[in-house]
Amino acid sequence: MSSVVHKDRDRAFRLGESTFTTILAFSDETEGRHDFTDTYQGAGHRTPLHMHTRYEERFWVVEGSLHVWAGDEVLTLRSGDFYAIAMGTPHALQMGPTGCRALQVSSPAGLSELIRRAGIPERLVNAGLTFTPEPFGEVAADLGDIILGPPGAVPGSRT
Repeated sequence: MSSVVHKDRDRAFRLGESTFTTILAFSDETEGRHDFTDTYQGAGHRTPLHMHTRYEERFWVVEGSLHVWAGDEVLTLRSGDFYAIAMGTPHALQMGPTGCRALQVSSPAGLSELIRRAGIPERLVNAGLTFTPEPFGEVAADLGDIILGPPGAVPGSRT
């Protein structure tokens, strides 16, 4: 079965000062099976400790490096490396010294909806709209994502 690609919808989003995401495939374009994003995050950027209860997350690092704490695993991904984080696994990420560009797939689809609802469309950034973390947290919770700790916390740490 084929899906329609909507060329008139926003695909480029900003989440904060150093996170730029292009949604390559939305959930409705894959019948909910997965979504696909191309994301750059700046040098040293850290995510909160979190977990996804409705989808798994897969990364393929295109440029730079990415430090991953996922469950009991701690590793550094570099250009060409692939890693999958299973649904329900507490994890945190930190971008390397030159940042990180990664292709991400969530399955079933979930990440693109979070970006679409909480991010700022790139075309509106110059219009004065800015990203604020509160709506991001609310949308994340609505989609089954759980924030377990602030940026810098890793699985097993006390926050």
